[in-house]
Amino acid sequence: MNANLFAALRAAFPADLDAVAIECADGEQAGLAYSWRDLERATAMMANLLVSLELPAGSRVAVQTEKSVEALMLYLAVLRAGYVYLPLNTAYQAAEIEYFIGNAEPAVVVCAGKNFGWVSKIAFQAGTQNVFTLNEDRSGTLLDRAGAMSDVHEPAVKKPEELAAILYTSGTTGRSKGAMLSHGNMLSNAQTLKDYWGWQAGDVLIHALPIFHVHGLFVASHGALLNGSKMIWFSKFDPKATIARFKDATIFMGVPTLYVRMLGEAALTPAACAHMRLFVSGSAPLLIETFKDWQTRSGHTILERYGMSETVMLTSNPYRAEIGERIGGTVGFALPGVQVRVQDDKGQPCPAGEIGSIEVKGPNVFAGYWRMPEKTREEFTADGWFKTGDVGKRDARGYFTIVGRSKDLIISGGYNVYPAEIEGYINEMAGVAESAVIGLPHPDFGEGVVAVLVPKPGARVDGEAIMAALKKQIANFKVPKQVFVVDALPRNTMGKVQKNLLREQHRSLFA
Repeated sequence: MNANLFAALRAAFPADLDAVAIECADGEQAGLAYSWRDLERATAMMANLLVSLELPAGSRVAVQTEKSVEALMLYLAVLRAGYVYLPLNTAYQAAEIEYFIGNAEPAVVVCAGKNFGWVSKIAFQAGTQNVFTLNEDRSGTLLDRAGAMSDVHEPAVKKPEELAAILYTSGTTGRSKGAMLSHGNMLSNAQTLKDYWGWQAGDVLIHALPIFHVHGLFVASHGALLNGSKMIWFSKFDPKATIARFKDATIFMGVPTLYVRMLGEAALTPAACAHMRLFVSGSAPLLIETFKDWQTRSGHTILERYGMSETVMLTSNPYRAEIGERIGGTVGFALPGVQVRVQDDKGQPCPAGEIGSIEVKGPNVFAGYWRMPEKTREEFTADGWFKTGDVGKRDARGYFTIVGRSKDLIISGGYNVYPAEIEGYINEMAGVAESAVIGLPHPDFGEGVVAVLVPKPGARVDGEAIMAALKKQIANFKVPKQVFVVDALPRNTMGKVQKNLLREQHRSLFA
């Protein structure tokens, strides 16, 4: 049996191949529709182009292009041809691209036409033989060359454990690591989510996420394709335009920032969301205030889930009420077939409610990091569990809560301080929109606790008053020694707060 992920997605296409698979909702392509037959033919032509290059088995295809339907087709074509897909964030600059291309040694690089000059120079110097361009207006040398190819292609035969994609982690500490995901990793996860999230006939997905990341490329795209569901495709997120399309859709997946931006629109009402079935949030923690505001304003309860580049999805709040309720501030239960445990620093299981390190095991968990055998060994336990680097707890009912990254843990005066706990208290205070708590080098305590917060529009927030209020709520060693009030927190493209930048900015505060 062929375990090629593309073959499984292709088998789920509806019987009517002339039905609309993807409708473009914005930009110059607005109103343009692609049928399932278009997906079938275009991916075959691109796959045949790759095959014609006579690439070695297991060749990597690195892609840094703007979001487009053709870019999604290219991903599917790489799977179809049996090669390894390497998506690269569109924000990456020359030094980063040089590292990724040098590390992955791709046989093919595809970039935006406007970047061809500098990207091709890096690629050719690294030994890459083939560099193509692909633009969001359906132009570029990739499409020119693929247009001459046959539109019939038999998917390459793959085993479940064979490599399908390499995802470079964001690398907030040290060098970025390439997580190696197999066809089996991704298909098992997509099939699990199809059932767990109740995908059904007639579902339509609004796709407004980038496609260089697990959330948009795998969770969202695989979900729709595996269900034979139409996608309404936004190349860039626009809150007002997205809300306007809820009447035509049933599922939306977003990062917390997208929900916050939609809450800022008067058009968000229960009536506007009446046709929707499911709102999913992930990639960064969802504030409890956003969770509650969304319930009030939309009449829907957001389903928050937890995953990472190395594992795709791990846990999820339930879709079906008979399994349980969706609880704000938690990431739900371990998904079927996935094992999740919380361990203390001696490697023993933590009792319910106690904070520890999260470790996972399952068919979705990657085999290791590309060309980093030592790092791979470090990140797995002796009994084969992957150490996520996240810190969290499991309650008596089985709901997991993520408290933060282990690298964000602050040890102040010998005491463990978990930033998410303090952020929770600060975020509930009047006038506070959000906060980030960090540890900075301190001559007496090892690390001093510092909070950086953003006030709500029009609100005045006093750092001294925040500290005084916290002293009445939490142990003194957890209270920030200083509070900074800023206009915005630094974030990466997936909406995660970049605490490493905050630590760098305030590094010498206690020096």
